[in-house]
Amino acid sequence: MKKHTIFAWIAATLLLGLAATAYGDPSVPPNKQTVLGLYVTAREAFTRWHTDKAHIKILDVRTPGDYIFVGHAPMAANIPIRFLEPRIDAVTNRPVMPLNESFVEDVRKRFKPADTLMVMCRSGGRSAAAVNMLAKAGYKNVYNIVDGFEGDALKLPESYNNGRRLVNGWKNSGAPWTYRLDPQLTYNHGDARQD
Repeated sequence: MKKHTIFAWIAATLLLGLAATAYGDPSVPPNKQTVLGLYVTAREAFTRWHTDKAHIKILDVRTPGDYIFVGHAPMAANIPIRFLEPRIDAVTNRPVMPLNESFVEDVRKRFKPADTLMVMCRSGGRSAAAVNMLAKAGYKNVYNIVDGFEGDALKLPESYNNGRRLVNGWKNSGAPWTYRLDPQLTYNHGDARQD
């Protein structure tokens, strides 16, 4: 791909992302909506970060296990909004995931309220909750990456891949991701580093 074509693609993606966030996006599911109303897709988040690495920060709020074993964006700092306990709730039959009570405090150690943050989780729900918590704490430029790292589940019953997270998301977008761990980006409770 020629250099001018790459720059044209980046500019077009940025403009589309700005238009979507400026007017809101009614197609954002309720569980992914935030009080700030700022939304990007994983592809848009990467494009924005790539064109302004000094000012755009990527925050991954998944559990450390997700971040380590499922993979992560190489530039994403991991500060989990919830932790995963090694048990299933008997009533809901879902994993027990208590809130990280020091989430906002840990984010403050690394990011300033004026920073532009692009927040991701697995598929956009936990990141929406994280955006809302940060907004309440005074952060204004916090975007929910609505398709998250793994993306949405395929809804095609006749497909062998039905239910697998293959529709969108960082991992499926062509954006870089890795399993390599950078000690400056991995989560250590009480040791979140200031950029």
